[in-house]
Amino acid sequence: MKRLLVFAALLLVGASASSAQVSAPESLSVDDNVAPDFSATSAAKVTLPILSTTNFFSPPNLSAVPAVNVPPLSAALIAQPLADPAPSPAPTPKFVYGSRDDYRWQLGLSFTWFRFQSSVFNANAFGEKTTVTYFLNNWLGVEGSVTAAFGPRIYPQNDHSKFAIYGGGPKIVWRQKRWEPWIHGIFGGAHEIPQTAAGSKSSYSITAGGGADYRWNPRVSFRAEGNYVLTGFFSGHQNCFQLAGGIVFHF
Repeated sequence: MKRLLVFAALLLVGASASSAQVSAPESLSVDDNVAPDFSATSAAKVTLPILSTTNFFSPPNLSAVPAVNVPPLSAALIAQPLADPAPSPAPTPKFVYGSRDDYRWQLGLSFTWFRFQSSVFNANAFGEKTTVTYFLNNWLGVEGSVTAAFGPRIYPQNDHSKFAIYGGGPKIVWRQKRWEPWIHGIFGGAHEIPQTAAGSKSSYSITAGGGADYRWNPRVSFRAEGNYVLTGFFSGHQNCFQLAGGIVFHF
């Protein structure tokens, strides 16, 4: 029992001596550096870009933004009248062929020679031929024709011979860049003077022939043509011929 008490006393004395050797830790103040060793290193000297810039939540500095000078809108510019619109293009013809525009109407004026041959008398008559043509398309037209020709005196009546040939019919053309060949057939009537003892002064007439027009410009052409003309004077028929040449207007 005594040994046990002595052992406990020795343990108590040893514990007291060891606790006296350990000092109490110092309390940290607010001003003390938490990491003194880190501040002595080079890492503490690095300045981060984000931390060195202006605060993003602060209002922007308007004086740093360059000013843009906007010219004031002039009242004269507002009152300035608008430019005139471009003129509308001229209307195009009904159809176009080759390298030029063409038109539906033609007016032909020609000088003509008409050779009249019959059992009663023969005559070389000279005069004028007028034609008007309307084209249904670019190759087919309808033509009207009137010829007035005057010849020499006829004996024994001692009167000048006069002839009128008129009618209408189809006209077929081949349109080229410059040349325009064509054929036609004209059906109508004829009249001749003077009155003879052989019969009446009026007859039917049938004209068949053709020609060609040379285009000088879009509005004007030159024409040459030749025709066979059949008439029925003096209770018979006459084989006559006609040549003509002149000018054609397109519209």
